[in-house]
Amino acid sequence: MENHNIYWWNLENLFDIENSPRRSQFLNNKLKSELVGWTQAILDQKIDNLSSIIAKFNNNNGPDILGVCEVENAHVLELLTLKLNVLLGRNYTFAIIDGEDKRGIDTALIYDSDKYNQNPKTFSLRITKRNPTRDLFQVQLNTLSGNTLVLILNHWPSRSGGQLESEPFRIMVAENLSYWVERIHEELGNETSILLMGDFNDNPYDKSITKYLQSTNIKKKVMNAKNHFFYNVMYKFFDQNKGTHVWGSEVNILDQFLVSKSILSQSNTHSFKIDTVEIVDFPELVKGAYKKAIRFSRPNKSDFNPNGFSDHLPIRLTLKEV
Repeated sequence: MENHNIYWWNLENLFDIENSPRRSQFLNNKLKSELVGWTQAILDQKIDNLSSIIAKFNNNNGPDILGVCEVENAHVLELLTLKLNVLLGRNYTFAIIDGEDKRGIDTALIYDSDKYNQNPKTFSLRITKRNPTRDLFQVQLNTLSGNTLVLILNHWPSRSGGQLESEPFRIMVAENLSYWVERIHEELGNETSILLMGDFNDNPYDKSITKYLQSTNIKKKVMNAKNHFFYNVMYKFFDQNKGTHVWGSEVNILDQFLVSKSILSQSNTHSFKIDTVEIVDFPELVKGAYKKAIRFSRPNKSDFNPNGFSDHLPIRLTLKEV
């Protein structure tokens, strides 16, 4: 069996430097106040901090696959992958979409091109509310054994303005994603292995994820469903009072993995099986009784911490390939 160590991490505003030639004037105007003091030295520090943690993933071997969000462009992602390749001696490359989010933060996938096809098929789905929100990003990776794993990266609309007030926007994304999954099954077959990952800005029990995306923590329901339900692997962390994002004293599991029926099945006729699931809470990543993530923030903010990382914790899912 081959192990596939898959991680997800919201990198918290991995911006390019102010007035970068790689940024449009529109985005410069939007980000102007956010980028005060965001220099090359600050960007380099952020990259160093993030890569020091990522290099510890998978028992210091690094991830095989890493989904990320809040990445501005290919340039900053290239800086991160080059750093990781030096630290780990691996051959990481990446796929990223150029979305129309008003703050210029997108989703991307970093993966080891020695383990997966170097030019995977990618698709994106743009969802518009009043303004375009973050795209859903699909990447189809083929393993060395020839099996296909369909990854869909998510960064759903935030809770700014209030959880309930903003909930309809996340429901809208969930419905679009659920429709998109049906189309994937129609094209690739009902036994297609699909993994959803991302910062959903809702908890696993919220109705955007349970009712509209159609997910559950009941294995029997997934296996017996006539339509395509997802199994949410994150529920067990509620019993452990662990989360990926802490707001005050509220511990939330906003970052999640959800797997299709074919991955949940223990049948040897299916390619991938769930092995390990964890929230990564290395001591240097967290603080306090609630294990709140130590954020990096931005130089113009009172909570700026050059020794920090992100306001979210990473999560890990290991799949075994039969």
